[in-house]
Amino acid sequence: MYREHSTVISAPPPVVWRLTTDVERWPSFMPTVQAVTLLEPGPLRVGSSARVKQPGQTAAVWTVATITPETEFTWETRRMGLRMIGRHLLAPTGDGTRNTLSIEVTGHGAGIFAMLFGSLIARTIQRENEAFQRAAGQVAA
Repeated sequence: MYREHSTVISAPPPVVWRLTTDVERWPSFMPTVQAVTLLEPGPLRVGSSARVKQPGQTAAVWTVATITPETEFTWETRRMGLRMIGRHLLAPTGDGTRNTLSIEVTGHGAGIFAMLFGSLIARTIQRENEAFQRAAGQVAA
């Protein structure tokens, strides 16, 4: 299963990047995240992990797989025999920053998972992009 949502945020990539990588701040502006706790001190880097609690779910540990400053941040978790990969991709545009969020779910049962939760995940990442847009507007103001 793969779901993706893109939007243009009227803020430069460094502003959107700071919001993206300050994961412990997400609960303050993102309604789809209740708590985030970094499990290692310091900025995000490959191998960093965080415990993420979302509404209606048990907490999951997400581990950074790739990070390219001001461009991309990918992390993953394993739940219920599935591998979930979350990707944040930023690209400068004439109007600010194109922010693309995606979730990929692989493994045995991914098809059933997509049938049951695909629409919910699509709405969730759209709401997350809207939250980044609002937060970036407040930072830029």
